[in-house]
Amino acid sequence: MAAAVPGLLRVLLLAAAAAALDNGVARTPPMGWLHWERFLCATDCSAQPHRCVSEQLFTEMADVMATEGWRDAGYQYLCIDDCWAAPTRDERGRLQADPRRFPGGIRQLADYVHARGLKLGIYSDVGNQTCAGFPGSYAHYELDAQTFASWGVDLLKFDGCNSGSLELLAEGYRRMSLALNKTGRPIVYSCEWPFYLRPMQQPNYTEIKQYCNHWRNFFDVYDSWNSIKSIVEWTALHQDSIVKIAGPGGWNDPDMLVIGNFGLSWDQAVTQMAMWAIMAAPLFMSNDLRRISPEAKWLLQNKEVIAINQDPLGKQGYRITKDKNFELWERPLSGGAYAVAVLYQQEIGGPQNFSFSLAFLGNGLACNPACSVRQVLPSSRDWGVHSWVSSLSVEVNPTGTVLLRVGAL
Repeated sequence: MAAAVPGLLRVLLLAAAAAALDNGVARTPPMGWLHWERFLCATDCSAQPHRCVSEQLFTEMADVMATEGWRDAGYQYLCIDDCWAAPTRDERGRLQADPRRFPGGIRQLADYVHARGLKLGIYSDVGNQTCAGFPGSYAHYELDAQTFASWGVDLLKFDGCNSGSLELLAEGYRRMSLALNKTGRPIVYSCEWPFYLRPMQQPNYTEIKQYCNHWRNFFDVYDSWNSIKSIVEWTALHQDSIVKIAGPGGWNDPDMLVIGNFGLSWDQAVTQMAMWAIMAAPLFMSNDLRRISPEAKWLLQNKEVIAINQDPLGKQGYRITKDKNFELWERPLSGGAYAVAVLYQQEIGGPQNFSFSLAFLGNGLACNPACSVRQVLPSSRDWGVHSWVSSLSVEVNPTGTVLLRVGAL
């Protein structure tokens, strides 16, 4: 095996995280649905009525989330991304929804969503324009926060396009955070702050967590294995600076789940679900829940995987070793348990076996003196009781992942 995470680093990763934004939300990673990856900026409702970013899209998705088990599985936020707004603000300077695509306005949509036991998310930008060219929040942070609260919005995704400078970027993220809290409405604050900082300077994650509930670090996810692979690898390479900061109230966000779309094989879909659970990632699906396969639905609603993702201890997992094309990850869970993922990156050939000692997990504590092992993905089955000195041999498909739950006895 390649060198493991040094003991000191593993202690630091398990140490208490920095103080989080004190707004009472996102105590576990938020879960929901976000339109962007699947529906992008489709605004021609006459040509694409079922794909258009419109009131119809969100009411239909809300109905499915409420009746097809998504809400009950934990996916509670129904989120609008870019391209919802009218091209200009109203006569009082307020953001307004495009009147053709959202004829009832956002307040009416929020009421519809809330009536189904769900919460509504919306999108804006720290700059004077959004990434797609719609009005941004620059110089309107307090007004926009008040507007969102008056509409009944429960989450704000705040992008970082067109901010002008790093100073204005940081000022805008801070001001919007304070403005949202000042409204008195609990609104999850989803930031892209560190992503826009990284090309120029190392983000101060202690500060970011004081203002944001979760934050993007890396490029937008695409519906492809290369995208998923690059996000996981980036996370591993930067785990010494990002893992220790995650915890209740503030999370690293590797972006949307694309399971149920077109670009991932079954094993790659399993890998995304397993690794997002290990990484304590917000789970925001971007797919068409009206037309999703039973297999994708089973994976996304898998109660055992969601329980790992939502574990109340709130520790993010990390890679402990890489051996050629195999990676071994662990995540501390409540009750002294651990989630363990074996990821096989090779893209040629067939299944291969990876063996490791249980003494290697949890700095030697995960299975001391004995533990129960349960496979969670790609299928659920018990592996029985093992001693501290036991080794496990795991067969993994190319680009696949086996997810285990290890609990000390």
